[in-house]
Amino acid sequence: MKFFSLLIFLLLVKTGISQKQASISFEKWISLRSAGSPQISPDGKTAIYSVNSTDWANNTYDSEIWMAKENEEPIQLTRTAKGSSSGARFTPDSRFISFLADRGDKTQLYIIAVKGGEALQVTKDEDGISSYEWSPDGKQIAYLKTEPESKDDKSIKERYGAFGIEGEEFRQSHLWLLNFHYDSILLAGQLPCYTSKDTAKTAAVSSQPCFTLPKATRLTEGKFTVTGFSWHPAGKQIAFNRQKDPLINSSITADIALLDVAAKTVKTVVSSPVSDFFGRWKPDGTAFVYSSSNSDTASFYYLNNRVLVYDLATGNSKEIANDIDENKSIVSWGSQGLVINVTQQAKQKLYIADPSENKVTPIDIPLDLVNSADFCKTSNAMVITGRNYADLSEVFWLQPGQPMKKITSVNDQIKGWNVPVNELVQWKSKDGTKIEGVLLKPANFDKNRKYPLLVVIHGGPTGIDLPEPTPTYVYPIMQWVEKGAVVLRVNYRGSAGYGEKFRSLNVRNLGVGDMWDVMSGVDFIQKQGFVDTSRMGCMGWSQGGYISAFLTTNTTAFKAISVGAGISNWVTYYVNTDITPFTRQYLKADPWKDMNVYLKTSPMTNITKARTPTLIQHGEFDKRVPIPNAYELYRGLQDRNIPSKLIVYKGFGHGITKPKERLAAIWHNWEWFNRYVFGEVEEMPR
Repeated sequence: MKFFSLLIFLLLVKTGISQKQASISFEKWISLRSAGSPQISPDGKTAIYSVNSTDWANNTYDSEIWMAKENEEPIQLTRTAKGSSSGARFTPDSRFISFLADRGDKTQLYIIAVKGGEALQVTKDEDGISSYEWSPDGKQIAYLKTEPESKDDKSIKERYGAFGIEGEEFRQSHLWLLNFHYDSILLAGQLPCYTSKDTAKTAAVSSQPCFTLPKATRLTEGKFTVTGFSWHPAGKQIAFNRQKDPLINSSITADIALLDVAAKTVKTVVSSPVSDFFGRWKPDGTAFVYSSSNSDTASFYYLNNRVLVYDLATGNSKEIANDIDENKSIVSWGSQGLVINVTQQAKQKLYIADPSENKVTPIDIPLDLVNSADFCKTSNAMVITGRNYADLSEVFWLQPGQPMKKITSVNDQIKGWNVPVNELVQWKSKDGTKIEGVLLKPANFDKNRKYPLLVVIHGGPTGIDLPEPTPTYVYPIMQWVEKGAVVLRVNYRGSAGYGEKFRSLNVRNLGVGDMWDVMSGVDFIQKQGFVDTSRMGCMGWSQGGYISAFLTTNTTAFKAISVGAGISNWVTYYVNTDITPFTRQYLKADPWKDMNVYLKTSPMTNITKARTPTLIQHGEFDKRVPIPNAYELYRGLQDRNIPSKLIVYKGFGHGITKPKERLAAIWHNWEWFNRYVFGEVEEMPR
């Protein structure tokens, strides 16, 4: 955390900004640091990772790079003022760490020595760069950048002003190549460089060499965009993903191509009717692994992805790990084998997949959840981020034959906090489907006492709620539990981790089946005898906001509801969202082919039945769930004199991505449920 940001935070704490019956202020909760994106050096001796913190002074979140060596305390490696450092990588010789940062000259590539010292700038691209990768020998860097605005576009804007054509507002991204030599980077700018020979002749230093940052050459061009890439282990080819444009719905057109770096020729090697995404090269370079959407273009939002291995010699692909009934994420392919990550129910695990026998074997790691991992190229050493249910995520070092070693101390932040007790619970829904959820109770829980019940619903729908000590981002669950409530987080049908069939259960049944799962969970908790049924509330964001809106118009069980960025009318949503295929896949029709299914699943259909006081929260420029959905629900409630409030967060899209506005959103929920569920009035500090 930057010094001034820390000072602001300490002032906030000192002034006593806190909430009734809650020992941890919202500011302190928002200011929790987290660690992630671990990388291990090729020689296995050094690890790097990112630490994310809250920058109150600049109203943003900051990410910086930290380094850990064997038997040494971790140190902070980067400090980018008014911005973050990202994309950290080791050079192939393990001597340097490279990273991306905007230090006043757009996003450029920098390197810093593992032994210490100042960061040196490697690129000076006038457009900035978005991602990069070192060649295997460390002598070249391939990087991706977005095309600048064309002269024609500038001319049109100057003559006609600003306007946009739907589906045509984009700029493609392409690959560029940069030669790297450390001495050139080190000496860049130390001697004057002249633009003409005549000037140089009269200069006293004209015989001296001129050191400037190297210039990149273009590798790809055309009417497509590059979305990801990877050097072949031999360093002569680059595999890359390309699609027709960078718009979100164009991902279905993603293919995999091979670029001959010297000749700059491109050959498409994987081109199926669905999206295909490059994963990792086999260490010997004879094959690569990739992920693909299911075999059709009308169900990939909820069906399992496929993992396949492409053989360069034969041009054939072979599916692997198809006995795992879940989505699979490709982690690495090295000396330890091909590693994939899978969420299964409330666990997240790493597996080694054997392509020759199509067999998967779990990696034994003593954690409930393994979030990310990086493996050493020369040994079986690895660094991971993960946690047990009761903890925050930490970075761990795993060396062969040694106990797992914790690098970070993230959990020290919450020592002494009165965090909730998490319990996994299961029940049967209305149609007999087994549903799982997380029940949070106060540390001093008394089964003979009656508690208010708050239901918090995740987004997605293919998200998942897991036990954790300080959950969610605009709903102060920890503080509500300490105040004296129990909280149920429902992994309703459609959630990740429970298999393809489960994720398909709300197809043509959105809202309806989801309500069955939520209300059956409420009934299950009520039957245990510790819920005050006269004090219940419900809330959620995105898909969770949609389900909350559906509950607002289809049940009167709750005293208050909060709808965050939720869908109120599938027709309104369909014609406004940036992901119209989502609607067609889940409802299996557009509105003009089957209006009945749109009416059946839309909260607005039963707006006349609404009785529940409802808070509506929405980002002003939300493209995923456009704001007309919020206004439609708000107007329907207002016309019926139902207590309701619409809060628009200015300048935001689908999420609240700045700490001050997140603080406001938390307070808005705290005020709403305090009033209608707890019967208290507590206004946000002015």
